[in-house]
Amino acid sequence: MSWIILFIAGLLEIVWAVGLKYTHGFTRLTPSIITISAMIVSMGMLSYAMKGLPAGTAYAIWTGIGAVGTAIFGILVFGESANIYRLLSLAMIIFGIIGLKLAS
Repeated sequence: MSWIILFIAGLLEIVWAVGLKYTHGFTRLTPSIITISAMIVSMGMLSYAMKGLPAGTAYAIWTGIGAVGTAIFGILVFGESANIYRLLSLAMIIFGIIGLKLAS
């Protein structure tokens, strides 16, 4: 169950990371409320998942999901670069996440 909660927390990290762009420095109310809510729930779920998982593993996987998801969102929605070096770097993060999961 801790792994499922951690995965959802990572997805919410993507929501708040992308949401930061839409807040325009927290000057737009609705995106700001969504972003802050996602931050709180994501961190709360991370904390709960850490009750059953090693802290370093849980935190690394949480940030990895957020980093990879946000980068992919940026490529698909914001038209950010998808060059081979960036994609290989994202693949290395994904392999690292898988490795941490397998090692736990």
